[in-house]
Amino acid sequence: MISITVTAIVFGVIFLAELPDKTALAGLVLGTRYRASYVFAGVAAAFLLHVVLAVAAGSVLTLLPQQIVHALTGVLFLGGAAVLLMKKDEEDEEIRKPADQSFWKVAGTGFMLILVAEFGDLTQIMTANLAARYDDPISVGLGAVLGLWAVAGLGIVGGKALMKKVPLRLITQIAAVLMLALGVWSLWEAVAA
Repeated sequence: MISITVTAIVFGVIFLAELPDKTALAGLVLGTRYRASYVFAGVAAAFLLHVVLAVAAGSVLTLLPQQIVHALTGVLFLGGAAVLLMKKDEEDEEIRKPADQSFWKVAGTGFMLILVAEFGDLTQIMTANLAARYDDPISVGLGAVLGLWAVAGLGIVGGKALMKKVPLRLITQIAAVLMLALGVWSLWEAVAA
């Protein structure tokens, strides 16, 4: 069964953490140069692959005793909050235009860009932590994929408008506070167990 609560929590955390990320900006740049549906297909496939890898890694962590898992995820969430709070604003990266605008060229460019840029990224690590925390790989995977796809869609289609209305710094701070809260909660559960 899919837990709507777990899916919603994971969606919110991943969505907010990914918004200020360089891949959202890369999606924005690709979306302004190429057909949005082609870009989204490539980006979405790369995010799906990353979530599958992260959920698998997080599921392995559930084999450890719960107290250790709570302590480990708590520390990692606190570290993630610190990374977000200390993160400097990233500038748009120049992305080379493929020779043609075919589906496979554009989607392939989006896929490779996200595949490389997101490997070991904060949201991938957070997804693994959430998979270990909730021991519900399907709900965590669904929430993470939907969160990443939502940010990709916003970046590709409406990123410029969002960034004009909501300061990137505020989005980053909200994501950091959510991660801080999850970290403290996990550490409290480790001590209380």
